[in-house]
Amino acid sequence: MNAEILLFDGFDELDALGPWELLAGAFDAALVTLEGARDVRASRGAVVRAQRALSARPDLLVVPGGGWMDRAAEGAWVQARRGEIPAAIAARHAAGSTLASVCTGALLIATAGLLKGREATTNPGALEDLRAGGAIVVEARVVDDGEIVTAGAPTCGLDLALHLIERAAGPAAAAAAAREIDYAPPAGAVRRGAGAAPVASLAG
Repeated sequence: MNAEILLFDGFDELDALGPWELLAGAFDAALVTLEGARDVRASRGAVVRAQRALSARPDLLVVPGGGWMDRAAEGAWVQARRGEIPAAIAARHAAGSTLASVCTGALLIATAGLLKGREATTNPGALEDLRAGGAIVVEARVVDDGEIVTAGAPTCGLDLALHLIERAAGPAAAAAAAREIDYAPPAGAVRRGAGAAPVASLAG
C-alpha cells in the first residue's frame, strides 16, 4: 500500500509524525506537500523535510491538522481558506484514494465538501465547526466511514494508523505495529459507521 501524509506549514507535529511512523513500518509511506520536497515548519517550530510531491492517486492520503482553533497564521485554518489543499484532497478522493485525517485535518476534508452526511470526528474543540461543515459528528477516537476515516485529538492518530494497518494487512500486522511502539489502543477506540470497510480493503 502507498500511504502519503500531506504536510503544510503549521501542521501539528504529532498529527502527522505519529501515524507516519506506524504506517512507514508497515507500508510504503511518505511525507509529501503540494509543492514537492521541501522544508515544512510545523506548529511548534519543528522543521520537517517532505520527501516528494503529493501523487495523483495514493492508496491512502492522511491529512493532519494544526492551527485551526487558534486561527494561527499558518495551519489548517489558513489552508482551508486558501483552497489549494481542499481541492487536492477532493481530487484524490475522486481518483479513488482512501482519505484519513487526524484532529482538525478533518476540517480540510470538510472544506473539500466530502463530509456532508458522513459520520466523522475531530478535536473536541472543533466539533461544532465539523458539524457546520455538514458532518454527522461522532465523539470517538476514530470513526471509520469507509473511504474516509477520521480521528480525534492528536494522540488518536496512533489509533487511526493501527486501524488502517489492520484494514489493509490484518489484525496480526496491527498488533505487531502496536508492540513495536509499546502502545495499547484503548478498548472501543474505533467507531465503525455504516460505510465501514472490511479488513484488507486498502491493499494497493
